[in-house]
Amino acid sequence: MTESSADLYPIAVLIDELKNDDVIVRLNSIRRLGIIAKALGPERTREELIPFLSESTDDEDEALQVLAEELGKLVPYIGGSDHAFHLLPPLENLATVEETVVREKAVESLCKVAESLNPSLLEMHFIPLLTRLAKTEWFTARVSSTGLFAVAYSKASDEVKAELRTGYNALCQDETPMVRRAAAQHLGSYAEKLEKDLLMTEVITMFAELCEDDQDSVRLLAVGSCSALSKLLGKDGSISKILPTVQKFSVDKSWRVRYMVAQQLYELCEVIGKEITIRELVPVYVKLLKDNEAEVRVAAAGKASEFCSFVGGELSLSEILPSLTDLSNDTSQHVRAAIATVVMAIAPIFESPDTVEVNVLPIILTLLRDEFPDVRLNIISNLEQVSSIIGIQLLQKNLLPAIVALAEDRHWRVRLAIIDYFPLLARQLGIFSFNDILGKLCIQWLEDGVSTIRYAAAHNLKRLAEDFGSDWVQEFVFPKMLDKIQHPHYLFRMTILEAVAAMATVVSSEILTTVLLPEMLKCNKDKVPNVRFHVCRLMKNVIPHVDPSIVESTIKPWLTDLQEDEDVDVRFFSREALTACH
Repeated sequence: MTESSADLYPIAVLIDELKNDDVIVRLNSIRRLGIIAKALGPERTREELIPFLSESTDDEDEALQVLAEELGKLVPYIGGSDHAFHLLPPLENLATVEETVVREKAVESLCKVAESLNPSLLEMHFIPLLTRLAKTEWFTARVSSTGLFAVAYSKASDEVKAELRTGYNALCQDETPMVRRAAAQHLGSYAEKLEKDLLMTEVITMFAELCEDDQDSVRLLAVGSCSALSKLLGKDGSISKILPTVQKFSVDKSWRVRYMVAQQLYELCEVIGKEITIRELVPVYVKLLKDNEAEVRVAAAGKASEFCSFVGGELSLSEILPSLTDLSNDTSQHVRAAIATVVMAIAPIFESPDTVEVNVLPIILTLLRDEFPDVRLNIISNLEQVSSIIGIQLLQKNLLPAIVALAEDRHWRVRLAIIDYFPLLARQLGIFSFNDILGKLCIQWLEDGVSTIRYAAAHNLKRLAEDFGSDWVQEFVFPKMLDKIQHPHYLFRMTILEAVAAMATVVSSEILTTVLLPEMLKCNKDKVPNVRFHVCRLMKNVIPHVDPSIVESTIKPWLTDLQEDEDVDVRFFSREALTACH
């Protein structure tokens, strides 16, 4: 075998694998189409590989999806943009298949190829392809065509643009609902490419027709284009054309349409301005917050912080907050979880702590006591936003009792979220208040039944030590913690060692060498090998913080002795730790 043929042998294998009976093998080869094309060269890729791929569309959907994606990446390997049109035939075939995900990938790749074509090649090759797809009998091809008009329109001549506008308008009126849905879905991106004088005529006409469709799936996608169209139309056009549609659809008989309105409402507010929003859209938003369907209430609640910030604290207090208070007791846990996500961001909108205490804090406390852990978690994850506003007195009076209760919550993820919040809470309370109210919890968590909680608690002590200093560690933590280092259960002993090692990296050198290090060194005689090798692992991280003379005189001999341990893991980790001594 010559050197050149030896180089091409792996490529020949990949090409053969494209025909393999095993779909996994075919998939692996399809993902390497770029390598195959590069090895074959531009001419052979155009004349041999692409025709072969055009005939390979009768395959598993997974293989076709990958093929559609990879074809869009082959432009550099077939001779660049001048020859990119050779990729259109296989992609056209893939754009007509029944499986949706394959068609979507084919449309994405067709758009990439179209963007690389110059206007003359686009009109010669891509426009006829688009026309065929848009006018074919089978609806799947017409669905795919709706995603191609935008990229074609931007490069087409005026005569072709007129044909494209006629074609898209026909798709908006297609007899098949799936085609009209696709046209509604892509209306925003298509409108971006049109001339401005056509927006108020042709685009709005199509938009109005889609909004009147008898299929709710078409109407909701038409509503989905509202935000994109409003940005194109500007303030005046949005007020006259988009606002009435949104108001009408906010009471649509289909909850899916109302859901889409709730999702789009804030984007429209930004375009039409505060004054019109207050007068026209606040009532719409409040009505959506009180919708009969939980999914609509969830969508509306998710926009509460943005909406309140936009309209201001005074109006939020009188119009929106009462509805949010009701939703904090909603029958749907998903609605309550949505409120819990945004209520913290609403608090900074109100300048007065009294307003927060009277109107926002009751919502927070209600959600902190919710029976579902996800609701409590969402509140805890954002406590920082409100605790910096309400002041230390309100924090101690109202929030702390709820936080202490959650520190012993039956769901470990809630306890974990509370641990993550503790360093911030400590900075706000100060060292003395923290020790009195929450200090014992920090030690208590070290004996939690969940290992993730124990590990988080150990490193939580490190973060607290960074804030409160070495004296706090010596006076408060050690007296309560070090007696647990002889705990009967080896897992708890390992947790205490984890905490000791974590704090060793932030405390003073004196405390490290006189208090922490001796406790770690005692563990070389522990009866459980897991404890012995764990302390060796931890020692490797502690050594850089210890005075070199102590490392040489104390730690190094200690680790050397452990090299003779009967357990292979202890010997391994002691050897690893010894490398840090040099």
